[in-house]
Amino acid sequence: MPNTISTDLDQALALLQAGELVGIPTETVYGLAADARRPEAVAKIFALKGRPADHPVIVHIAGAAQLDDWAQDIPDSARKLAAAFWPGSLTLILKRKPHVPDAVTGGQDTVGLRAPAHPLTHALLERFGGGLAAPSANQFGHVSPTTAQHVYNEFGSQLGLILDGGPCQVGVESTIVGLTGEQPTLLRPGGVPAEAIEAVLGVKLIHHQKADSAKLRVSGLLDSHYAPRTPLLVGPLAALEGEAYRRFEAGQRVALLHRSQMLQAVCGAESVAMPLDPANYARELYATLRACDGGRFDVLLLERPPEEADWLAVNDRIKRAASGWLG
Repeated sequence: MPNTISTDLDQALALLQAGELVGIPTETVYGLAADARRPEAVAKIFALKGRPADHPVIVHIAGAAQLDDWAQDIPDSARKLAAAFWPGSLTLILKRKPHVPDAVTGGQDTVGLRAPAHPLTHALLERFGGGLAAPSANQFGHVSPTTAQHVYNEFGSQLGLILDGGPCQVGVESTIVGLTGEQPTLLRPGGVPAEAIEAVLGVKLIHHQKADSAKLRVSGLLDSHYAPRTPLLVGPLAALEGEAYRRFEAGQRVALLHRSQMLQAVCGAESVAMPLDPANYARELYATLRACDGGRFDVLLLERPPEEADWLAVNDRIKRAASGWLG
């Protein structure tokens, strides 16, 4: 194990208080954390990730008691959702307080807040006392990391410390809900199902595609995101089998990521069986993409998952990771 990977909370706390970066585990994906109150520390995140300067980052806090430290004009709906789902995989977009740095908000008048559920990072946040700006710990646009080793593979010794919290249990990023308009808006599907949020609020969420949110910038809404460096083509199994054969005939190395049972091996393709249920699929998706990436294959062919509501977050990530569609 590299020396930069450990469970040393004292070292993590010292680095963050000194304005340095630390890789942290959450239940969703690993984050690249800095003191959210210090613009010069947050700037190091953007520099290391290659992240656009106007792209906001989520502030991670210990719990609902810190909401008022970062947001103002907080609606009752925000406190209801925090009580129901925090700590957990839900990010709330609220009106920022004036002191919140532009480096965190991308210059907008809103801030994203989340209380992660991972016990190691929750303990770190309680000791730290403030908020940690922490987008995913990867190069901007690349597949998100779900283990400490993934973070090390991405940045190596450029990070002084990566806290090792084991594999992420959710595996895809948090659900983001906007609460600054007249109605709550689902800006990004994620670890908390939309139906569970609607049950707490007693109202339907507007989906951002239907809302007037084009000017609102939040994490994970770019058309291309979460993408492996190897081309990823998505479609029904029959179309992928034909594509795999054509690619093999052309001398390419092919990985076929599928949910359907295949009666026989597809010519020349390495078979990668994916989980059948959405929770396990989400947990394994990024790790599988990373395992197949890095030059092992010339193309990745992924069988499109079902379109049911409980696959919404998975399909959102695949849509943004895909470089093309078949069938």
